[in-house]
Amino acid sequence: MKVLVSDSISPKGVEILKKAGLAVDVRTGMKPEELKACIGEYDGLVIRSATKVTAEIIEAAGRLKVIGRAGSGLDNVDKTAASKKGIVVMNTPGGNTVTTAEHSIAMLFAVARLIPQATASMKSGKWEKKKFMGVELYNKTLGIVGLGNIGSQVAKRAQGLEMHVIAYDPFLNEERAKTLGVRKVSLAELFSQSDFITVHTPMTAETKGVINAKTIATMKDGVRIINCARGGIINEQDLYEALKAGKVAGAALDVFEKEPPENNPLLTLDNVVCTPHLGASTEEAQENVALAVAEQIADYLMCGVIRHAVNFPSIPTDQVPRLQPYITLAEKLGGFASQIFEGGATEITVEYRGSAAEINTAPVTIAAIKGFLSPILLETVNFVNAPVIAKERGIEVKETKSADAGDYQSMIALRIRAGSKESYVAGTLFSKRDPRVILIDSFKVEIVPEGELLLIYNNDRPGVIGGIGTLLGDKGINIARMHFGRESAGGMAISVVSVDTAPSDEVLEQIKALPNVLSFKHIKL
Repeated sequence: MKVLVSDSISPKGVEILKKAGLAVDVRTGMKPEELKACIGEYDGLVIRSATKVTAEIIEAAGRLKVIGRAGSGLDNVDKTAASKKGIVVMNTPGGNTVTTAEHSIAMLFAVARLIPQATASMKSGKWEKKKFMGVELYNKTLGIVGLGNIGSQVAKRAQGLEMHVIAYDPFLNEERAKTLGVRKVSLAELFSQSDFITVHTPMTAETKGVINAKTIATMKDGVRIINCARGGIINEQDLYEALKAGKVAGAALDVFEKEPPENNPLLTLDNVVCTPHLGASTEEAQENVALAVAEQIADYLMCGVIRHAVNFPSIPTDQVPRLQPYITLAEKLGGFASQIFEGGATEITVEYRGSAAEINTAPVTIAAIKGFLSPILLETVNFVNAPVIAKERGIEVKETKSADAGDYQSMIALRIRAGSKESYVAGTLFSKRDPRVILIDSFKVEIVPEGELLLIYNNDRPGVIGGIGTLLGDKGINIARMHFGRESAGGMAISVVSVDTAPSDEVLEQIKALPNVLSFKHIKL
């Protein structure tokens, strides 16, 4: 079998592949058309961030069985296209954690003490002591947005500098925050209380532009902002204006919306420190991820062992046909539950009823946890690390089994808890393979869990459904399906509308304002 290495990795990684008995070609710097022309020859593909594995490339990959990313981010891989074609997509989570955390701390020092600016000044023959007046980190408040692996490592190092560390993470609960020695706050509180803000979240619809003109206005005058996570989390134009006005005293940026940045006004400002996406660029980190991805690909191609796959659970091949429908159902239920539950969950119980209680539930439970975490964490959570991430965030995962599935042959349910707050979502398989959501708390429903869903809690009154349909029709949004449930006639009801295109924020606000609409959720599956 043949493996193509299309981006530069440590030679030690290439050697591992060869020792496993694989033929290896190292061809870096190829253009997309060159990769498309040759990819059909290979069983495995090793990449970093430069190679873009598009749906077009995957379509041309007739033999490809596995794509391995030496690193964690997979923005450059069309995972949906790979999954449809049965190609396993792997990454190497954790290999860059310490390196990226250290770079964030380095950027923290650089923006506080103006080190790059002072260096440039001296190298031009100047001695400008008064110009480069900095600020201490000691006793300052560092706000960390996203307390996953990297954010947690940054917190530890900031505590060593005797900074006050506060953090916001949608999955962070009080117990986990206490263990890490940080104070849990809301995002608004973090923005208003921090002297320095560093972001460590994936780039998602929820985090895109989370730092913008509106949120910057709520920050302290003279705040300093660091981003070593993903470009786009900060609205670059809004940051530029705030830096020019002095509202933000300085920024340290390792990532940009467009890389490399072209004609980016941020690069013209003296109070901006920047590096060319160096977060993972240490000899140790690059060797770690190269060795890891090579071992994973060799294990899969030569032994059939799947590790750190982001699109497939690690289960025996002969169990796949029976388990796959349940895995799909559980992941859909997790994603659905995550988007209707507000706050940081402390406990998730996965209930298996009827024939579902007789299967190998371990990978199905992992799928449920992955589904629950994915709406926020996206590519950083997979079938391998989902249990670890849940544990890191103080989420206890339980299983229960029962032979009784009521009116159904089988059923899987998720019970989400945080203190006294609880949410319950249950589903089943139609025709033994098609997932359906059949229960949302006390409401009986029959929902196809896919695409854009509008979940509306409303009073059971005439005209509610007509109002929703009319509004969407006026906006040119086609309704694919509608599902209803109610507690009792005239009481509370829910309406679940599946639409073909995502409604704009303006349309969502208009739905909320409709008569008898009590609350509203926009769910994406």
